[in-house]
Amino acid sequence: MSWFESFILGLVQGLTEFLPISSSAHLRLTAAFAGWEDPGAAFTAITQIGTEAAVLIYFRKDIARIVSAWFRSLFDKSMRSDHDAQMGWLVIVGSLPIGILGVTLKDQVEGPFRDLRLIATTLIVMGIVLGIADRLAARDEVGGRHRAIRERKSLKELGVRDGLIFGFCQAMALIPGVSRSGATISGGLFMGYTREAAARYSFLLAIPAVLASGVFELKDAGEGHVSWGPTIFATIIAFGVGYAVIAWFMKFITTKSFMPFVIYRILLGILLFVLVGTDVLSPHAGESAG
Repeated sequence: MSWFESFILGLVQGLTEFLPISSSAHLRLTAAFAGWEDPGAAFTAITQIGTEAAVLIYFRKDIARIVSAWFRSLFDKSMRSDHDAQMGWLVIVGSLPIGILGVTLKDQVEGPFRDLRLIATTLIVMGIVLGIADRLAARDEVGGRHRAIRERKSLKELGVRDGLIFGFCQAMALIPGVSRSGATISGGLFMGYTREAAARYSFLLAIPAVLASGVFELKDAGEGHVSWGPTIFATIIAFGVGYAVIAWFMKFITTKSFMPFVIYRILLGILLFVLVGTDVLSPHAGESAG
């Protein structure tokens, strides 16, 4: 991998990690469209450490408060009813599904799941799911002639059941094209949470999963055509761009709909099917590098 390729892929990772459009799919598609070799699951997982570092900094006050309360709750029973302490446990509980399935499905994630036809399918299907969830949220927020405005849930109402559902939604992102934020936010909207609450928990929930995945894949970094230097460079680029995207996205969702992302996902999926169907792209383009 050249330094230019690593710059572009780091830029793509930072731009797409927190948007509901799937960063893993875009890394895979960028390489396929450019005629480069697939950067592989290890490169993707490690560069995600950069974007998660951006999450750690952006939500540093929330994270410090949650970690402190959770740790104190281990020794002080009176702290166990504290919302921040409970959030610590809920992040742990919500991380279990992707941890278990990530290890179980490792070979599929690095192989069959990277087929461009599957990515096109998940882009379209999850785009439709996100669109429906967003429409339900909008209906609750504005009401209608025969419907009263319905108050949506905040994170203070999050419990173990909902935390696990969020976790299983996140685990779906093991398939490129699903989108970690897209799946968890959709799940949250279907369960009645506000857009901001669903997005905030989605970002917090991703921290242990992504960091663990990145560390787990470190042993495979530097193998094949992807060396350590370009991987680290891409991770740094992803961190800088990712931080800017988080700040923008958290402001965007307070007043805007997810429909632009829904339309983008569906159009990209259709385009991908057309390109593969007309033999412009092979469904396994670049997979030899994996």
